[in-house]
Amino acid sequence: MKIKLYDKVKLKNGKIASIVEILGDDEAYIADIDIGGDYDTETVYPEQIDKIIT
Repeated sequence: MKIKLYDKVKLKNGKIASIVEILGDDEAYIADIDIGGDYDTETVYPEQIDKIIT
């Protein structure tokens, strides 16, 4: 799965996140995770991502 900047992804925990920065060679991502109308910015690793939504 090739994730690009600003892709919206579904995490394996069911949350939706927007990728705002790609770290290294797709080793990790900085993502804004939707937490019910607000956002929490966290580091997300490829194994935490279920699928790309857009």
